[in-house]
Amino acid sequence: MFRRRRGRHAATGREEGDLEVTETEPVDSEDEEAGIGPWDADAAPSDDVQRVDLGALRVPTLPDVELRVEADQQGQVASVVLTDGSSALELAAFAAPRTEGIWDDVRQELEAGIRGDGGVVAHEQGEFGPELRATVKVPDGSKQLLRFVGVDGPRWFLRATFTGAAAADAAAGPQLAESVRQTVVVRGTDPMPVRDPLPLRLPREVVEQASQQQD
Repeated sequence: MFRRRRGRHAATGREEGDLEVTETEPVDSEDEEAGIGPWDADAAPSDDVQRVDLGALRVPTLPDVELRVEADQQGQVASVVLTDGSSALELAAFAAPRTEGIWDDVRQELEAGIRGDGGVVAHEQGEFGPELRATVKVPDGSKQLLRFVGVDGPRWFLRATFTGAAAADAAAGPQLAESVRQTVVVRGTDPMPVRDPLPLRLPREVVEQASQQQD
């Protein structure tokens, strides 16, 4: 499901369109190493997983997982969220240095910001490495549990934020975890400032369909 919005904060003017599903281009190499994702586009496995092409992210379409994408009128994507009914996962990709990862620094900054706002933070080790679990206050005064996962790739950084049941227990969202494993990141060759978001876009067919509906 795609949600379109006018302006940065508007919640109106939403349209829905069909997803463009593509198959990831495999790397033709006998030296391809076995492992788990998320994958860099240049090292994506040869598999039958279908993925939605959102530009810098190719997001898998898995059973019982709904993909929600919010974008502006020009098709520029503001958020990518997957949900399984009891948990949600937000994916975001950023530019990173060629020689080192940034998750350690990002994790420390997240912790400082959350503690500064009165939240509670705990460090844990998960499937993808160091994780950050946090309890934060939301505008209505209640508390929300978040689980931050970070993956450093070649010149990119992927942040996965879990809410709902999978924030408290990683085992509660197996399909969402699998979505992270099967995501492909397309860094591109253009130089970008470190930590700038990698450009996301709606599939062309969805933008055209939405334009036709508005005419």
